[in-house]
Amino acid sequence: MIESTVGILVLLGLIFLRMPIAFAMSLVGGIGFGLMRDWNAAGAMVGNAVFETGLSYSLSVVPLFIFMGNILAQSGIAHGLFAGADRLFGRMKGGLALATILSCGGFSAVSGSSLATAATMSRVAMPPMRKFGYSDSLASGAIAAGGTLGILIPPSVILIIYGLLTESDIGKLFIAGLLPGLLGIILYMVAVVVAVRLKPDLAPPVTQSEPMTKHDRIGVSGTLGLFVFIMGGIYGGFFTPIEAAGMGAIFSLVLALLIRGLNRSGFVDACRQTVSSSGMIFAIIIGAEIFSAFVNFAGLPDGLVDLVDTYDLSAWGVIFIMVAIYLIMGCVFESLSMILLTVPVFYPVVSQLDFGGSVLGDPELVLIWFAVIVVVVTEISLITPPVGMNVFVLRSVLKDVSLSTIFRGVLPFWIADIVRLALLLATPSISLVLLT
Repeated sequence: MIESTVGILVLLGLIFLRMPIAFAMSLVGGIGFGLMRDWNAAGAMVGNAVFETGLSYSLSVVPLFIFMGNILAQSGIAHGLFAGADRLFGRMKGGLALATILSCGGFSAVSGSSLATAATMSRVAMPPMRKFGYSDSLASGAIAAGGTLGILIPPSVILIIYGLLTESDIGKLFIAGLLPGLLGIILYMVAVVVAVRLKPDLAPPVTQSEPMTKHDRIGVSGTLGLFVFIMGGIYGGFFTPIEAAGMGAIFSLVLALLIRGLNRSGFVDACRQTVSSSGMIFAIIIGAEIFSAFVNFAGLPDGLVDLVDTYDLSAWGVIFIMVAIYLIMGCVFESLSMILLTVPVFYPVVSQLDFGGSVLGDPELVLIWFAVIVVVVTEISLITPPVGMNVFVLRSVLKDVSLSTIFRGVLPFWIADIVRLALLLATPSISLVLLT
């Protein structure tokens, strides 16, 4: 327990010194394991982590879903989603912001990446909102917050990684993320309505919807068909999530070719971005595996369970402490790194908690519900200063919009996320009703 605590403090120190977290976790985990056991065992452990992660069949789902999202982004599908959503809300005050939230949710449902959603929708939604007189704060806030939906609405790369870390059923995790994801869209849209009512100058009274082209209609119907195909196939038992990733990647490529929205350079860029993102994720996963081996050998999970027993903490008390830790860490940690650092330590504790005879009486459902809570807290971290990864992605695309403007714009959506988190904590059945 003491050794693992020291290791965590050293890790935090290296991160604050700006060492990439993948290398920091690998360094601390490898050296810590070697000091506690022996260097030959540490070398074997590190080699196994690299070899098994690199050749993991289960992890092949990650680059496939990332490739699917990149193909959809490069082919202009996002513009069709935005045009379709604009037709629904364009004549309402704040309609383009509402359309942005809805199209972000739709794009998230097939890309699985919050950063890809934020980067893509900033190029699609920001120009028309500026054209019709929306404030930069509301426009950028809607895009940054809408992008966070990508890590919860299936197929979610974060949920896949959580499932691999905890050996949970990925199909069930996807299903559990559906209603909380829809709840997020609804609350974000409520946040837009409230914001423009309290401050009418944030948006013009009404905007003129642009007509949908044939390209846009095919994009909307194709995206909806892709989502139904993936989730229907998994939920119906026709194929596994890994098979769904492969079929979804092919489906997206065929769709992009049918609408003639993908040229050679776009395809090359999609492949390059897929390799870059996948390499980063795999490096962090390898680092997390090495660090987890160290903290497990040092007895940190068992020590936390003993602390819970010693102080007679209730199951809900433990959950609230963990949520508070995530909210604090979210201010300074990147989302994937935060999950890979904490889940291997927290989930053994969560699996031992006794919630009585409620819907959380099944340990498997507890871990699935906890996954949703973790991802929602991680969504909050994506728009929380000073890190707020989605905010920085948006800032890199919209170079004439200041960080303070974007952070000011995400405030109503941050409040909506806190409300959603409270609802999911108070009513676990929101996440689990489709599984029971």
